[in-house]
This record gives sequence, structure tokens and C-alpha cells, in this order.
Amino acid sequence: MNIIEILKVIILGMVEGFTEWLPISSTGHMILVNEIIHLHQPEDFVSVFLVVIQLGAILAVLFRFFHQLWPLARSRRSGRVGLLPSKMQLWIKIIAACVPAAVLGLLFDDILDKYLYNGFVVALMLILYGIFFLVLERQNETKEFTVESLHELDLRTAFLIGLFQCLALIPGTSRSGATILGAMLLGVARIPAAEFSFFLSVPVMFGASLLKLVKHGLLFSGSQWLYLLLACLVAFLVSLYCINFLMRYIRNHSFAIFGYYRIVLGILVLLWFLVSRLTG
Repeated sequence: MNIIEILKVIILGMVEGFTEWLPISSTGHMILVNEIIHLHQPEDFVSVFLVVIQLGAILAVLFRFFHQLWPLARSRRSGRVGLLPSKMQLWIKIIAACVPAAVLGLLFDDILDKYLYNGFVVALMLILYGIFFLVLERQNETKEFTVESLHELDLRTAFLIGLFQCLALIPGTSRSGATILGAMLLGVARIPAAEFSFFLSVPVMFGASLLKLVKHGLLFSGSQWLYLLLACLVAFLVSLYCINFLMRYIRNHSFAIFGYYRIVLGILVLLWFLVSRLTG
């Protein structure tokens, strides 16, 4: 194992943990950072690494929201373990919302990898959805949300949020950004919109990671597997902090700051690519 590669892996794990749950596109940041620091690994491994590293972030969601997501409980009367109806209803909504992205992801995974996973596409999506956030938050200043908690979220609205999640198949969009934007447009308040976005990540990101590993993982060397595990561990620890930060932040603030961040970063990335082309 190379110490320089280990440091790069740690940096990428930190970037994943910080950006996965903020609506600023973790995949976009991972692509951009990797283009700057360059993991010296085969292209197939890097492609898988940038997706599978999300497993660490998923574990952070399961750890942080365990009591809200775990569907089993022991009955006080019989002592038997059974399913909780309220938790099962939540999981039905989560699965229904994940179906559109799962289907499109399976159909177009290779095409998306080939044509859209580049810095130019990321920069455009950062700017575009940054503008969307600012416009939406301006409208939300006087808007009354109809869904103030996850218990009030019905199956139809959950599925429609899942359709918005399909937009995140384009790198730079942000999965959390697309689902939060969609949820708020459908009348879901910020906190339940963010929570449902977190919950949607579990099957979607697990499925995407599993698909990548099935396609390419068996060909990895021992050191490459260690790189993946280290990156996932770092992403897990940083994600725990970031999730708690975001949930505290949105109780008293809007998402506008993330819109400005996306626009500024997108412009800087476009300028960086322009300069690179001119000097290259």
C-alpha cells in the first residue's frame, strides 16, 4: 500500500462524508476532487470507488436514525418480536420512492458512466440546481407546508419525490438536493423533507454500490479492498457529524446558502476547466 494513496483515500472519504447529506452533490465533489488529486488506480476501480464509498455514509444514516427505521419490536404482552405497522408503512413509502431511480439506474448505468461523469457536467448541474434552490426558497418565504412530519407523508407524495430523485442520476445534481427540492415543491416542510431524503439513500445507494461491486469488485486486489474499507470508515465518521449539523441548521435556516455555494463552486469549476484547456 502506498502512503500517498492512503492520504488521498482519506481525503476522498472526508469529502464524501461532508457532501453526501448536504444538497451540494457528493458524487460531483468526488469527481472533481479525484480529477485534482488523481488516485493512481485503474479506471474501473476508481469508477467503483466513487460509488461504493457511499456505503460508509449509508451506515451513518442507519446508526443515526436506527429507532425511526428499525421495523421490529418485542411485544410487552407476548414477548414475541414482531413488525411495527408504522415502521412498515414508512418502509413501503421509502421503497415506492426508490423504484423509479432503481429502474432508470439499472437501464442507463453504463451510459451515465461513459458520457456524464465529468467535471463539465458537474459544474453545469451545480449552477443550475443552485439557482433552483434560491428560487424555491424565495417562494417558500410565504408558503404554508401541508406535510409537517413523516407521519403525514402519503404514498403518492413519496412516489412523486422518488421521481425527483431520478434527476440525481446526472452527476452534480445531488441526490439529497433533488429529493429535498422535490419534496418541498410538493408541500413537505424542510425537516421531514431532509429526513425522507436520508432514508431514501439507504436502498438507493446500497443498490448502486452492490451493482458496482458485482460488476467489478471481484477483480480488485487486497490493497484496493483496504482502500475501499478505509474510505467507507472515514465517510461514516464524517457523515455522523454532517447529518447532525444539517438537522440542527435547517430548524432555523433555509437552504439558500447551499444554493449560493453551488453557483460559486460551479463557476469556479468552469473557469478551472477553461484555463486548463487554454494552457493545456
